[in-house]
Amino acid sequence: MLITRRLEFDAGHRIPDHRSQCRHLHGHRYAIEITLSGEVIDKAGDAANGMVMDFSEVKRIAKSVLIDHWDHAFLVYSGDTVVLQFLQSLEGHKTVVLDVQPTAENLAVIAFGILDEAYQDSYGNHLRLEQVRLFETPNCWADALRGAH
Repeated sequence: MLITRRLEFDAGHRIPDHRSQCRHLHGHRYAIEITLSGEVIDKAGDAANGMVMDFSEVKRIAKSVLIDHWDHAFLVYSGDTVVLQFLQSLEGHKTVVLDVQPTAENLAVIAFGILDEAYQDSYGNHLRLEQVRLFETPNCWADALRGAH
């Protein structure tokens, strides 16, 4: 069985190598869809009975390990030294430094790695992360799939 939970967050970025508008500092209302697989729990009296995982638990975990860190942050490539130095000069600024350019594709792969560690088989039902879909805009997204990134 597959289940998916969608969450949203706001973040800024720039793609320094881009030849168009994305080379400028800007932000997005990102959406992320987290797809998990597992067996439906069949334990009478268990709060998760009939579920792969409670959607509120999917959200709680994603917020604690990823969303709360990226939300209202500037996602900056470590090689973008001018912007990185500027951001570091702003006292208390929420900056996330990445080893790759913050494209939708790279962010989806990074998110997959972070979330894959967080969603373990805690329910005893072979729970595992299958896909992270990261929307940069409503019409543009990247999918990071288990074994395909």
